[in-house]
Amino acid sequence: SVLCYVVLSFLSLLDSSKEEEAMLRACQLRVGLPIPKLSSLSTIPSLFSFSFSSYSHSQFHACSSTKPFHFHSSSSLPLSPFTSIMPPKSTASYSTGSSAVEGGGEREILVQHLLVKEDDQKLLLDLQYRVARGEDLSDLAVDHSICPSKDEGGMLGWVRKGQMVPEFEEAAFNAPLNKVVRCKTNFGWHLLQVLSEREESALKDIQPNELHVKFQDPTFFEEAQLIDVREPEEVATASLPGFTVLPLRQFGTWGPEINTKFDLQKDTYVLCHHGARSMQVARWLQSQGFRKVYNISGGIHAYAVQADPSVPTY
Repeated sequence: SVLCYVVLSFLSLLDSSKEEEAMLRACQLRVGLPIPKLSSLSTIPSLFSFSFSSYSHSQFHACSSTKPFHFHSSSSLPLSPFTSIMPPKSTASYSTGSSAVEGGGEREILVQHLLVKEDDQKLLLDLQYRVARGEDLSDLAVDHSICPSKDEGGMLGWVRKGQMVPEFEEAAFNAPLNKVVRCKTNFGWHLLQVLSEREESALKDIQPNELHVKFQDPTFFEEAQLIDVREPEEVATASLPGFTVLPLRQFGTWGPEINTKFDLQKDTYVLCHHGARSMQVARWLQSQGFRKVYNISGGIHAYAVQADPSVPTY
């Protein structure tokens, strides 16, 4: 507790992006859990078994209300667009066991849960009874969970195998959709619910020369979606054909409408100056359900240098 207090005091001297990075690193939180309240930083357990050095595409949080959107300059930290991806609430039933959900290939599941202490058996039984009577798990999580995800109604977001502690992972990936399943980990007792599932989305880099070859095929512009996240003044200096300009600084304008203006099933290519901003947006697009997203490696600068010298550099 004293160590966290010292760290948090130091954070007040940092700018906002460094503050968030230092908080995440110092408190050793894991991808997929929201940043806890300052009062509980030193006591909160984590379901997730890997550190920020192992990147995940499932690091986005589903929230019940819109929160500020942050981009990190460091590629080792997760992008955190706190926009709502929570599906409509489902009526849950309680199951003491688990049954496999059929499906091929890698899956991602949207999970919410609540956590109580191991010795709090009376509360656990009461919560199971209330779930069985039709109460919503997310509402119960807000009131009773000791996990920091309680602030988001117990929402952990989209996760895939290899990201969570084994006991929780086994229960989650074998739970029927919308059924509340009980499991025990070294953090305590969990009641968890899988709200949705999908095939794992693919995020890939595409090299400038590969993109240039695709540009030679007229059907490419009909079959693909091209997004340029640079600012208007940058686009005025250098641009590529077929790209829709969605300036990153104007995310608040176009972000909430992304699922209605673009096709989630189409191949989507994202461009910026050097490839950093586009990578962050590409990761975010994945969290919104885009099936196959390509980051243009090196951005328009690399494209001009390696593939098409007629494109200006700046």
